[in-house]
Amino acid sequence: MLTLDQIRAFVAVAEELHFGRAADRLRMTQPPLSRHIQKLERVVGVTLLERDNRRVVLTDAGRSFLDDARRMLTLVDTAGDRARRIASGVAGTVRLGFTAVSAISMLGALLRRLSEQLPEIDVILHERVTAGQVDGLLRGELDVGLARPPFDIATLDSRVVFREPLCAVVPMGHPLAGLGRPLVPDDFDGLPVISYNPVQSRYFHELTVHFLTNAHPRIEQQVHQILTAVLLVAAGRGVALAPASACSLGVDGVTFCDLARGGGDPLESDESATGEPVELHVIWDRGSTNPALWRVLDLLPDLEAAPPAGPSTPASMP
Repeated sequence: MLTLDQIRAFVAVAEELHFGRAADRLRMTQPPLSRHIQKLERVVGVTLLERDNRRVVLTDAGRSFLDDARRMLTLVDTAGDRARRIASGVAGTVRLGFTAVSAISMLGALLRRLSEQLPEIDVILHERVTAGQVDGLLRGELDVGLARPPFDIATLDSRVVFREPLCAVVPMGHPLAGLGRPLVPDDFDGLPVISYNPVQSRYFHELTVHFLTNAHPRIEQQVHQILTAVLLVAAGRGVALAPASACSLGVDGVTFCDLARGGGDPLESDESATGEPVELHVIWDRGSTNPALWRVLDLLPDLEAAPPAGPSTPASMP
């Protein structure tokens, strides 16, 4: 069996081409050094060094083995350092779940910041709806997610990292786009509305229902994804409510219109009040043993620990 002592002894003799100098370099006497070389040659099965009383010469096999021996010692020297860096969280792997719209509002800024501040952390991306992210966290397939509340799982922690207004998405040229003011629930009376699945897209379903509480729209479709809703609007199948960041999806044929109070509580008495009811949360398993996770969490905003920021929040994460 090869040992590190044998490898170090061989490298020293191969580089010095002198047993006395190699022994001094390793701070040992020549007899044990010679035994290391002899044992190594028996294990390898070839002569690595030709030696007599006057000189030491590497064989062809010895020259080839020297390259591999140096690589082995380098790996050993760096392995401990990398293990310590992984244990401290400055290196390693983080599996990150995200939704399509969260990628617009947060993901790009986060990845840039990780590249700048934690370049030794590899981020593996998984695009999943919120329910899929929760399932991935519980199964150990993900370390962290960017998702929409609620998260009714006792083992998961979450915090708000981004807030934005809710908007109306209408076909280009639609009468609502020409009103020149924020839209109120009554503006949607009798209109066909693309809504969201109450199970798979519970969060945006509840936001839509809450804003339109006192209106009487016609629910034409219930979809799972923001992009699907916007595409159906572009196809003329109705209007929809979506987060303001969905405007960056770049879908042709639609117009984004402001809602009164940013789509917040329609019963708010202050007509001039603005709101940002759409929240994006970072979620993680509080029992995670991945040290890199906590480093990533430190780079994300915590809007619950500070007053809510305006729509330009992503700019705070360069």
